[in-house]
Amino acid sequence: MKIFIIALIVYFIYILLVSTKSLHMLQQNRYNEGGKLFKWIQKNAKECFININLVFLIIVLFYFSSSLVKYVSYFFTVIYLFLIYVFYSNKKKDNVKIPLKYTARVKRLIFTNCLFHLLVIFILYMIFKNKAITMITVYLILGIIGYLNYLVIILINFLNIPAERYVAHYYRTKAINKLNSMTNMEVIGITGSYGKTSSKNILNDILNIKYNSFKTPANYNTPYGLMITINNYLDKYNDFFVAEMGACLKGEIKELCDFVHPKYGIITSIGLAHLETFGSEEAIQRTKFELIESLPSDGIGILNADDPKQTSYNIKNDCRILWVGIDNTKKCDAYAKDIDLTYKGTKFKVVFKGLDKEYEFQTKLLGRANIYNLLAAILLGHELGISISDLQKAVKGVEPVEHRLQMKKMNDINLIDDAYNANPKGCAMAVEVLSQMPGKKIIITSGMIELADKEYFENKELGKKIAASKADEVILVGKNQTKPIQDGLQEGGFKENKTHIVNDVKEAFEVLKKLNDGNTYCLLQSDLPDIYNE
Repeated sequence: MKIFIIALIVYFIYILLVSTKSLHMLQQNRYNEGGKLFKWIQKNAKECFININLVFLIIVLFYFSSSLVKYVSYFFTVIYLFLIYVFYSNKKKDNVKIPLKYTARVKRLIFTNCLFHLLVIFILYMIFKNKAITMITVYLILGIIGYLNYLVIILINFLNIPAERYVAHYYRTKAINKLNSMTNMEVIGITGSYGKTSSKNILNDILNIKYNSFKTPANYNTPYGLMITINNYLDKYNDFFVAEMGACLKGEIKELCDFVHPKYGIITSIGLAHLETFGSEEAIQRTKFELIESLPSDGIGILNADDPKQTSYNIKNDCRILWVGIDNTKKCDAYAKDIDLTYKGTKFKVVFKGLDKEYEFQTKLLGRANIYNLLAAILLGHELGISISDLQKAVKGVEPVEHRLQMKKMNDINLIDDAYNANPKGCAMAVEVLSQMPGKKIIITSGMIELADKEYFENKELGKKIAASKADEVILVGKNQTKPIQDGLQEGGFKENKTHIVNDVKEAFEVLKKLNDGNTYCLLQSDLPDIYNE
C-alpha cells in the first residue's frame, strides 16, 4: 500500500507539471474562445497524442497479461519519475517566446485542475481499497487521464466558466461604477485589423502635450484588459482614456463599446486579420464599424479614405465623420502630401480642410502605414483644441512603438523589429521600409496566420514581394509554415542559396550573425506565438 501511495504522489506531481504546457497553449488560444484550442489540437495531433505517454499506456496494457503485474506500482512510480525528468529536459530545450502568465484566471484553473485530479485519485483509491477494481486498472485509468491532458484542461476550463462569469461581472461592475464617477473624462476607442496599438500609442503621446491622457497598456484590448486598466490605472485626473479594442468574432467591438461608451472612435484599417475566426471579410468590416455605430450623436469618428472597406460602408449613425488619407484627398478632412520616407524617419506636409496653409510634420517613425496613424491622431487632436504648433512638436517627439517597425541595435546589427505585425498590408510596408535602408538587407519572417483560405495566397504574395525587393538574404522560420513564402520567392526568381530555413527564431539569429557584414539591416517580421512552433 505504501508504494501505491508513493506512485499516486509522483503521478500527481507529473500532472501539475505537464498541465503547465496545456495551460500555456490554452492561454495563447484565448482560453478556447471559439474552439481555438480544439483547432490547435487538431493541427498538432501528433505532438499532443503521439508521445511517450502513449508508450506507457501500451506497456501497462502488456502488464494485464503479464506475470509482472505484481510489480506494476514500482513500474508506475519509475515511469512517472522518468516522465518528470523528460519534461524538465524538454523544457530546457524549448524556445518559448511568451511564457505562461500566472494570471488570477490561470491560478483558478490550476486550483480546479488540482481538485479534479485529487478527486479522481481519491475515488479510484476508495474503489481499489474495496477491491472493486484491480490496481493495474487504477493505473491504466490514471495513465489515460494523463495522456489526454490537453482535453482535460479544456474540461477544466469549461468547469470554471461559472466562476469566470462571476469574476467578470464583479470587476465589470466595479469598472462601470468607476467610469460613471469620472464625469470629466472622455473615452476614445481605436480598432482596426492592424495598426491599433501604434495608433493608440501615437494618439496618447499627442494628447498628452495638452491633456492628461491614459491608454490601455500593452495588448489590453479585451473586456478583461479594459477592466484591469480601468480598475487599476485610471484616476480622477485623466481627461481622456484611449482604449484599444480588439476582436476575433462578430459583436466583440460592440461589447467593448457598451462597456466603456466611447465618444470618439478611430478605425485604422480593415483587412484579413483573424479571417479564420470571423468567417468572412464582410463580418470583419461590420465588426470594426461597431465602434463608429456605437458613438453618440455628438461624437466623432475618424476613418481612412484610402481604405475601400471604409469608404464603401454604409454607416448607420448620425455622428460626425472625418476622413484622413494620402491618395483620396478630395474626401479628406486632413491629408498628407510631399512625403519623404527615409531610414532615419519621415517628413510630410498636412493639409487641413478649410485651412489654406500647409503644415510640415517630422517624425522618427518609419513607413507609410504610420503616416495614416499620425494623420488620425493629428486630426482628432486638432478637433480637441490642440494647436498646430503643439501638434508638430508632439509628432516630432512620438517614440516608435515596441515591436512595430522599431529600430534597435543588436551588437553591430541594425534590427527593424516588426515582430507583432502579421498582415498583408503591414508585411508589404515593412518590406518597403527595409528596401530604404543603406546596408545589407536581411529578412527574418514566419509568415502570416489566421487568414483562412487566403493564407497560402497572401503568404505566397509576400514571398513575391520579398523577391522583388532589395533584400539580400531571407531567413524563414518554420519549414511547413513558410512553404507558401518559399513558393513565392522561387516564382519571383529569388536565389535559392540566399534563402535559409530554420526551426525557431533563436536559430534564425544564429544564422543572422553569420550573414552580418558589419553594415546589416535586418527586418524581424511576424514572430509568431508559441502555438505555431514546429
